[in-house]
Amino acid sequence: MDLPVMPPVAPMLAKSVKEIPDVGHVEPKWDGFRTIVFRDGDEVELGSRNEKPMTRYFPELVEALRRELPERCVLDGEIVLMRDGRLDFEALQQRIHPAASRVQLLAGETPASFVAFDLLAIGDEDLTGVAFGERRRRLEEVLAGASDPVFLTPATADLDEARDWFERFEGAGLDGVVAKPLDGVYQPDKRAMFKIKHERTADCVVAGYRWHKSGDVVGSLLLGLYGDDGRLHHVGVVAAFSMARRAELVAELEPLVETDPSRHPWGEWADQAAHEQTRMPGAVSRWSAGKNLSFVPLRPERVVEVAYDHMEGERFRHTAQFRRWRPDRDPASCDYGQLEAPGALELGEILPLRS
Repeated sequence: MDLPVMPPVAPMLAKSVKEIPDVGHVEPKWDGFRTIVFRDGDEVELGSRNEKPMTRYFPELVEALRRELPERCVLDGEIVLMRDGRLDFEALQQRIHPAASRVQLLAGETPASFVAFDLLAIGDEDLTGVAFGERRRRLEEVLAGASDPVFLTPATADLDEARDWFERFEGAGLDGVVAKPLDGVYQPDKRAMFKIKHERTADCVVAGYRWHKSGDVVGSLLLGLYGDDGRLHHVGVVAAFSMARRAELVAELEPLVETDPSRHPWGEWADQAAHEQTRMPGAVSRWSAGKNLSFVPLRPERVVEVAYDHMEGERFRHTAQFRRWRPDRDPASCDYGQLEAPGALELGEILPLRS
């Protein structure tokens, strides 16, 4: 490749804020793989947030980018996977597979899309030092003729419309909005934008913990919610504690340690077949390869209130945040029914999908 902006490039990041700032530009926050696309003729490279290429995993998208983008350009955006009218991050994760045959199969069964939201270079021009307002205008020109599966993200300068997007777009699997100062230059690896995400709380059963990688202190608490089937399903973890608090938790939780796995709701965690019936910790995937997924089982008698942004299927999309213990709550009452469900919205109302 011979481009004015060459890979690898660390994407520009966003800092979390509570309210949407009035900086002149707001766009949806897509839930996928952050990606910088480099195209120089037939050569296309997909750079990830950690600056490692993802090109081999999305051959169908590489072909689409060759077809829809200018001959020489660098775009920042998000690889997403759309299924049944909404984003499906779990299906997107499955696209990262070591076997070439599996990659080709999934490229046909669950094709990905690319949503562009910034232009870093076009032709011989390096635009990273140009104000975002101008970069956005140029990006609109570049993608004026593009079509599915390559999209330009919608944008608005109207705060009322942005607030409406924040509420409604979650129903299609998006996880908030991003505000970008129009006069900002592109700053790799710097939190120069603003992200506004949903924050909700839930009361969860603490049914175990994992050891911290540094030693004999608690690494994360394993959270569960009861489903309509009466089973306790693993929904995520709480992991942000000081080292002193991690040590205290070992002693605090010791009386709840369950020594008989047969009496624990996730006692069959080592049996992969059991994971098909109930969500429990320890499921092996290519994302967890090499990690110690064993845990210390606890009798499901303690309840914790946690903050979370949104659900991905039946579990928290990101690590939950500890709020407080809830000794007043009956663990049996901690079920999925307490969770707020956003109204359904079709992605076709956000992007110009052909089908």
